[in-house]
Amino acid sequence: MTKKTRTISLCDCVEKTVDRYFTDLNGEEASGVYQMVLGEIEKPLLEVVMKRAGENQSKASRMLGINRNTLRKKLEQYGLNGSA
Repeated sequence: MTKKTRTISLCDCVEKTVDRYFTDLNGEEASGVYQMVLGEIEKPLLEVVMKRAGENQSKASRMLGINRNTLRKKLEQYGLNGSA
């Protein structure tokens, strides 16, 4: 007997997590949610893509569809530039 697995989309994961965040606030007012969510998603995205690109920024920027200078700026922003 094989177990059937359901693939959950990234969109579904984000939606459920953000909804849970609001639930956990328990009535408290939220602020800065947009930047918080982007930061929570962007850093691991950059980490995974850089790993998959063999730490090659040119390749990673192509994979992400962003300019290499933009990638460098974001790596610096999240302390992922390898100089720390």
